[in-house]
Amino acid sequence: MHRFLPFLLFTLALFHFQTSAQSTPVKVYGWCSWDQERVSEDSLRATFKDWKSHGITGICMNCGFDTEKTARCAAIAHEVGLEYHAWAPTMLQGGMDSTWYTVNRWGQSAYVRQHRAYVDYYQTLDPRNPEVIDWLIQQYLALARIPNVDYVQFDYIRYADVILAEGLWDKYQERIHHNWRDAQGHVCEYPGADYCYCDQCCADFKAQTGIDIKAQLAAGIDPATIPEWAQFRCDNITHLVDTICQVLYAHGYKASADVFPGPHNYAEPMVRQQWNRWHCDLFFPMNYNDFYKEPAQWVGKVTREAVKSTKTPVISGLFLCRDWQHRATVTDPEGLGLSPKELKIAAKKSLKAGAAGICLFTPDRMTEEHWKALEEVIRH
Repeated sequence: MHRFLPFLLFTLALFHFQTSAQSTPVKVYGWCSWDQERVSEDSLRATFKDWKSHGITGICMNCGFDTEKTARCAAIAHEVGLEYHAWAPTMLQGGMDSTWYTVNRWGQSAYVRQHRAYVDYYQTLDPRNPEVIDWLIQQYLALARIPNVDYVQFDYIRYADVILAEGLWDKYQERIHHNWRDAQGHVCEYPGADYCYCDQCCADFKAQTGIDIKAQLAAGIDPATIPEWAQFRCDNITHLVDTICQVLYAHGYKASADVFPGPHNYAEPMVRQQWNRWHCDLFFPMNYNDFYKEPAQWVGKVTREAVKSTKTPVISGLFLCRDWQHRATVTDPEGLGLSPKELKIAAKKSLKAGAAGICLFTPDRMTEEHWKALEEVIRH
């Protein structure tokens, strides 16, 4: 009998491991925003209950820095049994002092509506401005102090898209009149979204590196060819994130962050996010494959890169197509996204690549077929 004891013990241990793994629910989050349809607490409660019944375990809700709305939503989420992330855009803020805003390569401030890149709401703050940093610290502290808020969640904690995702080029071509590729086929930065060239940022960069970026620009040198200048902007975002987090952690609070895919192949060159260097508790890469003209399988590839780049848990963000049955007729790329079959592929490949869970943008876009596909991933 003793000859078979090691084998028996191994088999029992393996069975216990497999049973434990199967009993551990997959983390499934949903991004959603406050809107007038959800003003009623009863309607919000019903929505959250419905989503939970389909396997949602956490809500990332955008109420901005509105503490009253956040308190109401967080309380209902906890009542229903959902984790709550107070999701708020960071750098997109209106109505602030004109000196708080980024200045592009052409010397145009995002404070001025007609100078904003892509869309009118791209009114972007300067992440290096001390007053901006102090103001953001206070805003996120106010959210974190609200009962039932498990995490504050940074969104748009970056510069504007100096390189736009390829799937969006045609949509914004008429507004920006920019050729995204040079004669050699290399992707070019868009000067109108290349920030920040304010006097203070340029002076600080010169003090650090000895490089006068404005003089380089005047001499006809492409700033995109100066790696120190790109790194300077990456460092500015990293410093902003870590400064906010340091204050939050000192008070016992947690922070998650919505980020671009990668970080190396997309987030860093496109929006100056070296988020693998940030000290956050959770990362939510927005792995929106259609924006990059990539198939659902690509989500697994970028998730693998993300997981390898950091020890922090990664939640794979997935963009859904509500009208997936008529997807071929959708002309706006921001109306595309994953069909039910593609959702199943993207979710499975995310988890296989090491993601700690997935996040849906948004549960409102989920059709009955989407929910069935999700169930096949999380229940088996």
